[in-house]
Amino acid sequence: MGVVVSLHPTGVEPEAQPRLSVRPVPQAGRRELRRPAPALRPPARPLPRPSQPPLRLTIRGRVVVALAASVLLALAFVLGARAAQAETPAAPAQVEEHVVVRGETLWQIAASIAEPGDDVRDVVADLVQLNGLPDSSLLAGQTIVVPVPQ
Repeated sequence: MGVVVSLHPTGVEPEAQPRLSVRPVPQAGRRELRRPAPALRPPARPLPRPSQPPLRLTIRGRVVVALAASVLLALAFVLGARAAQAETPAAPAQVEEHVVVRGETLWQIAASIAEPGDDVRDVVADLVQLNGLPDSSLLAGQTIVVPVPQ
């Protein structure tokens, strides 16, 4: 800002001493800077920080990830192939035909052929599967196949 000084006569007499008047005048090309009045609002909450920035891998990182994935895939393939291999077939069990007599149950037949330590329920299930029965009920005179105890 500049200052303009002007001389104003204080009286009618020319010999009187002039009075100085000073007022600020903005200069050409310059703006007068004013500070805005402080706002009367509550303080703003801090903005939440963004979560982790997206992961950016270098070329070396991409190669490492690709190799690790390849190794895991190959390992899964090898272990899966090993688990899928069939074992050698067991020797066929010898069986004999048994004619069901009146009052005889599949549970009694299974208990008579079960080896010590075997669960009779498992033997009953094996007999049902071996003979293709719908359930464990039997009829007198029915012929079933029973494994020979060894």
